[in-house]
This record gives sequence, C-alpha cells and structure tokens, in this order.
Amino acid sequence: MEFMTTKEAVKKWNISERRIRQLLQDGRIEGAVKNGNSWNIPIDAIKPVDKRILKPNNNEFIIELPDNFFDEVDKLKKELDSKRPIPKETLRSLEERVNLEWTYNSNGIEGNTLTLRETQVVLEGITVGGKTLKEHLEAINHEKAILYLNDLVKENNPITEWNIKSIHQLVLKDIDDENAGRYRRENVTIKGATHIPPDYIKVPELMEKLILNYENWKKYQPIIQATLLHGELVKIHPFVDGNGRTSRLLMNLVLMNHGYNPVIIKKEDRLEYYEALDKAHTTGNYTDFIKLITKLEIEMLKNYLKLI
Repeated sequence: MEFMTTKEAVKKWNISERRIRQLLQDGRIEGAVKNGNSWNIPIDAIKPVDKRILKPNNNEFIIELPDNFFDEVDKLKKELDSKRPIPKETLRSLEERVNLEWTYNSNGIEGNTLTLRETQVVLEGITVGGKTLKEHLEAINHEKAILYLNDLVKENNPITEWNIKSIHQLVLKDIDDENAGRYRRENVTIKGATHIPPDYIKVPELMEKLILNYENWKKYQPIIQATLLHGELVKIHPFVDGNGRTSRLLMNLVLMNHGYNPVIIKKEDRLEYYEALDKAHTTGNYTDFIKLITKLEIEMLKNYLKLI
C-alpha cells in the first residue's frame, strides 16, 4: 500500500495541516498509521466530510405502536432496578450466562456452527476438534467485544464512529485484519435481502450522518433508539463483513447505556429478524423490529427477576 504524508494530504485535499491532524486524532481518516510523531496516510484515502457543514437526514420512520406499548417493559425494569445492587456473585453468574448465549446466537445467525456447549468450551480456552480456526476466533472475539461494551458503559462513553469501528475491529480481529475497523472500499449485497446497500464511496458521509441522526433519535424511548441505530447501521452496511454482529452489539450498547439488559436474538428466530429488518430498510417501517426487540427485552428482564 502506498502512503502520503500530512503535507501531501494538505495539497491533495486543500485543507489545513491543523485540520488534517485533528481528523487523524479523531480516527476519521481510514487506514492512517502513526509512525513516531508523523502519520502515514493511504494514498487512496477518501477526504472526510466536514462535519461543520454536514446536516443530518431528517428521516421520518413509520412506528405504529399503541400509547401503552412500553408499559410492561418499563414496569419490569422498574422492578429490577428496585432490587439493585444485585449481589456480586449473582450478577457475575448472570452476566457469564448472558454473554455465552449472546455470543453463541449472534455468531450462529452468521453461520458459525459451534454449539452452545462448544462455544462455552472455546471461551474457556479449549480447542474443539472438527471446527475451523475462524469459528473459534469468532467466539473469542465476540466475548472480547462484549467486555469492551461493558467498559464503554462504565465510562459513560457516547456513541461515536470511533467506538463503532473499535467494536468492529474486535469482531474481526485475526480473522480479517485488513478490513477490521475499516469502512468497506467495495460495493456489497446482503444475501436474501431486497435492500441494496449504498455505494461504498458514500459510506463515510452516511456514517457521520448516522451519528448526527442518533442525537435526534434521543427523543424516542430507548428501545426505539437502539433498534433504529441497529437498523440504519445495517442499512448502510459500512463494513465488508461483520455488520450484523457489530450492529447487534451496538444496539445492546444503547440499551445498556439506558439501564436495560442486553437482548439476545436467537438464531432460530433469524427469519423473523431478517424480515423485520428488510421491511424497515425498504419501507421505513420499524414497527415489527421494535416489537421483536421489546419482546426480547421483556424476556430478559423476566429471566433476571426470576434468578435474583
């Protein structure tokens, strides 16, 4: 790969060196590598869109829910909150169980053939015969990504492009290091879906708009915020691979930031999940997807309450 210096980027993009260095520090120049005190910037890197003139899309989604739709989930959350703090060992046991099932199902949706028990064994550091290295790494990486989410929640970190890329980098670590944490540089299709993702050249701008739009979605109930962020990220399909796992992790990050439990979309429910997503992408109607995630949150809250 050929690189250029910051001074060469200044001439090529016609922006100040100070601005270039700020973009580098914000992680907004794809593939840039720091070398001592200087930076190597890929010669084919795309000039980042200036957020100072970027305007969010005024997306109007179709959300058809009764006024009391979230009453049950809010009641259960309030009941669980009243029992906090959960005893340390109980909480650790619950989190380990959730993380295992979350990892097993999220990878299973994408075709990983490890069973629940095999996933547990892999996470304990044991190799499973007859399974590929990629399948082992997918399990290990997903658990590390969950732990990263926990750190983000504890530190009250906002949703940013940097954090999204960091989640994706963990998902694809040692599987596809060239594309891990980097937006795609080619066009892709989604198998079985009607929706066709946008041209790769538009991805950086669309991702910046996604973050701006997310700020506007904070007027919505947190479960709606989480489903919109998941759905719109997959709609952009910013990465060559790992979009599904990254978007489900990101959705749960939003839920966890608001004090909800992470939800687990089971691999046997993937048809319902895919159909709800495709409907949202092609019609803007997020009702079915919100109903699915709310149902899963209710299940998770009930499981927690049953065990404490």
